[in-house]
Amino acid sequence: MSKVQGCMKCVKYLLFVFNFIFWLSGSLVLAVGLWLRFDPETADLLKENDAPEHFFIAVYILIGAGGLMMLVGFFGCFGAVRESQCLLGLFFACLLVIFGAEVAAGVFGFLNKDKIIGDVLQYYNSSVENGNRTAVVNMYHKVLSCCDAKSSTPSELCKDCNEAIKEFFVEKLFIIGYVGIGIAGIMIIGMIFSMVVCCAIRNSREVI
Repeated sequence: MSKVQGCMKCVKYLLFVFNFIFWLSGSLVLAVGLWLRFDPETADLLKENDAPEHFFIAVYILIGAGGLMMLVGFFGCFGAVRESQCLLGLFFACLLVIFGAEVAAGVFGFLNKDKIIGDVLQYYNSSVENGNRTAVVNMYHKVLSCCDAKSSTPSELCKDCNEAIKEFFVEKLFIIGYVGIGIAGIMIIGMIFSMVVCCAIRNSREVI
């Protein structure tokens, strides 16, 4: 016999539906993280051993959080159906950890935006000055469709590479930030649902 009745039973099934959506959201976050990591354009720009790595730190946080969200979403569904106070408590704790990771990824992307872009600009400009790095410079020109002052292409026919780099990485970092903060908001709802059902199960046991 179910331990929760009436409105609380409705909340239990809402929690189940939420966890299924949460699992789907986790797969989306994981997909976005993997896309940002293995996007051919980004990979080409930062594939050298001495290329800046700060950008990928936020991406790795996003990938880890997405994978954990899928796992936690599955256990959350199971805990809601089984009305397990232990599993729901564990679900709440995991949500709290993922919440912190998602916020960290979002905040890292926003707060370190200038530093990340500055590191990439420094890497590119040092490559321009270093005659032995023409392959790196040519890759930036190809991927971003840009040119620099030393290029043989007239400047009015292509975008300045410094501006192109800024636009490219600002777009990617805002994706990380908005995904992280958006999913964090969803998790707050999940934590509320899990605590409501958990308290309902505990109260029903006390009545019994």
